[in-house]
Amino acid sequence: MKTYLDIVENVLKNGEKVSTRQGTPAYTMAGTFFEHDMSKGFPLLTTKKMPFRLISTELEFFIKGITDKKWLLDRNNHIWDEWASPKKAPYGHDEVSKKRMLEERDLGPIYGFQWRHFNAKYESYDTDYSGKGFDQLKRLVDILKTNPRDRRMIVNAWNPLQLEEMGLPPCHYSFQITTINGKLNLMWNQRSVDTMLGLPFNIASYALLLHLLAKEAGLEEGKLVGFLADVHLFENHVEGAREQLSRNTEKYKLPKIETNNWKSIFEWKAEDTKIVNYESYDRIPLEIAI
Repeated sequence: MKTYLDIVENVLKNGEKVSTRQGTPAYTMAGTFFEHDMSKGFPLLTTKKMPFRLISTELEFFIKGITDKKWLLDRNNHIWDEWASPKKAPYGHDEVSKKRMLEERDLGPIYGFQWRHFNAKYESYDTDYSGKGFDQLKRLVDILKTNPRDRRMIVNAWNPLQLEEMGLPPCHYSFQITTINGKLNLMWNQRSVDTMLGLPFNIASYALLLHLLAKEAGLEEGKLVGFLADVHLFENHVEGAREQLSRNTEKYKLPKIETNNWKSIFEWKAEDTKIVNYESYDRIPLEIAI
């Protein structure tokens, strides 16, 4: 997918080397955007193999408003293994802190909690939050079905009152839906962009969310757009980035996506959606920066 690779190339060429919270320097630039027309296929990278199962189960986790890391572990999804509620396992680079974070299952009021229970008092991962906080996702769906041209269909995960309770303050912090001539478009905002590891997941995750919302509303799939702020490529990812840029974007076509057993977005399960005809180059091993 050339649009993504253009971002990778731009960061490598024009990014300035800076220090990071994680300790690994990164080539960084301020501001760019990603754009994709969903009629051209589902934007799952073909220049390296992408694990769609992990992307879809994480999105289900968010849609359900779950904050229990074990829910993901039970589905063999280890995306959130290294993070934890800072109130129960404070962030740190030392081995004791890392071990504590790994073992703690509570992630605090992260993405899905804010989507479904915005600003409800957070107690623990196993608290019943039914009817508590503000259900932004339900409100968006209700508006989408009753007034699809509304320009205020926004879901915000950035809650300043609860940032210190989150295992990780949201990197992709809000999204907006618009509809134009029967097509549903999704635009997301991202404050911090791990170009090599995070961004390919973010692209596919929001593309999947766009797909589900279009299905919910009976609309065609339109544009996916990401507004990206601090765009960085870690120094230890440079070799992998160059390898990916050397690969032929025309070798494999973008796959299609199919969802079965449809009832509603709130009853959707990751296994209901399949990627069809996905072919790609081999994966590129990259170390995650915690």
